[in-house]
Amino acid sequence: MTISTTAKAVRGGLLTALLLLAGAAPAHATAAPPSSLSGDYLYLTVTKGDARSSDTRGTLLMCDPPQGHTLAAEACAELAAADGDIAALPPKDVFCPMVYAPVTVHARGMWDGRQIEYAQTFPNGCAMSARTGSVFAFGE
Repeated sequence: MTISTTAKAVRGGLLTALLLLAGAAPAHATAAPPSSLSGDYLYLTVTKGDARSSDTRGTLLMCDPPQGHTLAAEACAELAAADGDIAALPPKDVFCPMVYAPVTVHARGMWDGRQIEYAQTFPNGCAMSARTGSVFAFGE
């Protein structure tokens, strides 16, 4: 086995363990991503409902290579175009219903060697998707 294959196996094992833990209990927005990861990665959470909601889902998005997310390749490409800045993602030109069903998103990790922290509450899932593209579209 080469070093690259070993690193991929270790990274895959870490991802599997994280996903199993995420499925065993609700994710919390304050959870920190594993410190042993390298490259570009973000630990993402989406909480539906108000601030007291326990409906939180989370995943680890890794971008070298894209994995750990339903739309990893798309999310990584969008983040690469915005230099890892979620707030700088171009908004989609869509019409969203004026229904109040709040969604709060959090991202924490590393991009191009720098710490990334992002948190935002949107009035509904459509507004979230229009503003953040594929980045938080892992639970659909």
